[in-house]
Formats: sequence, C-alpha cells, structure tokens
Amino acid sequence: MNQLLAIALGGSAGAVARFLVANGIYAWLGRSFPFGTLFVNVSGSFLMGFLTALLMQRFTLVVEYRAAALVGFLGAYTTFSTFALESLYLFEEGNFLKAALNIFLSMVLCMAAVWIGLVLGRKLFADDAYLWLEELPYLQLILAGMAGFLLASLAQFMFQRLNLAAEWRVTGLVVLLGVQTIALTLWISFRLFNCNLAFQEILGVFLTTSLSGMLVIWLGTLFGNWLWQLNLLR
Repeated sequence: MNQLLAIALGGSAGAVARFLVANGIYAWLGRSFPFGTLFVNVSGSFLMGFLTALLMQRFTLVVEYRAAALVGFLGAYTTFSTFALESLYLFEEGNFLKAALNIFLSMVLCMAAVWIGLVLGRKLFADDAYLWLEELPYLQLILAGMAGFLLASLAQFMFQRLNLAAEWRVTGLVVLLGVQTIALTLWISFRLFNCNLAFQEILGVFLTTSLSGMLVIWLGTLFGNWLWQLNLLR
C-alpha cells in the first residue's frame, strides 16, 4: 500500500512536470517539431539512469523512494505514446523527414542519455563517495522546493497582474533564486557540520541548490503564467 501511494504521488508530480516543461519548450521553440516531447523524454531518460544509480547504490533500503521516483514520477514524466502520436501526425501531414528525424533522435538521444546518467551516477555515488548524502534531510528539501515553486508561481501571477516591465520581473526572480540558494546552502552546510565537508563539497552543494532552484523557479513561473491565462482571481 505504501508503494502504491508513493507511485501515485510521484506520478501526479511527474505528469504536472511534463505538462509544464513540454509547454515551456514549445513556447520557446515553437511547434514546428516535437521539441517538447523530445526534451522531456531525453531528460527523463537521463534522470532514469542517474537516479537508478543513486537510489540503488546509496538508498537500497528505501523502496518507497525508488517507487515514487522511478516508477511514479519518471513513468509519468516521460511519454512514449505522445512521441508515437506526434510521429504519426508528421507522417500523415507528409513531413516524412521530420517524422524520421523525430524517431531517430528520440531513440538515439534517449539511449545515450540513460547511459550517461547511469555512468555518471555510478561514478558520483560509489560506496566510498559522498557519504554525507545519507544525512541530508530529504523531506525538508522537498518541502523547500515546493515552497519555492509556490513563491515563483505567485510572483509570476503578480507580475502579470501588475503588468511589470521585463527587467523588474527578471530582478524579482533573480532575488528569489539568490535568497533560496544561499539559504538552502547554509542550512544544508550547518546540518552536515559533523560530516566535515570539504570546500569542493560545499561548492557542489551550492551548485546543486542553484541548478535545482533555477528549475523549480522556472516551473513555478510557467505555472503562474498558466494560472493567469485561466483568468483566475482577476
């Protein structure tokens, strides 16, 4: 029952993430080619390899986490059916070159991405590396990520409501990212004080919180913009 609940929660988060990421890519690159589906499948394949190495080598006893991340989240985040449907549409429209390119890129890039993720994960999470990862407060980190997502969504909604200029929007998001990154880095470093982290490990924590924060805030802005387009609370 716990595994089913974990899969359900992970699957719901993965489906929402796929919608936001794919539509963000389409808004950026257009819909002349299935860029959004290709991106989520390639990025999901990389995460599948990387997280498999992480969860199998570092957290072998936490079955629910593996089920939520690998089966639930990534199972819903990636999509073979949408890839197949979009490829068929391209064939029906006579875009044979685009259809063949989409099939080729999807197969090759996804295989390459899952291999790179698996190799990188095995290198980073060997038995004698980064022992402090087991001490991280993962539940609190997830809650912090959700808080950052909600703040970014609210900020984007307010930006639209107040019709602020682009430079003010960028400034607000950069400040939000900076505060979140610095606060999380300091908090994690203090929580792991007994682990005697080296400078490069603290730098790695900072880079990880920066990149994850950028992803969370970007997804939050997409969600906030989507809420605005739904004419909510206007």
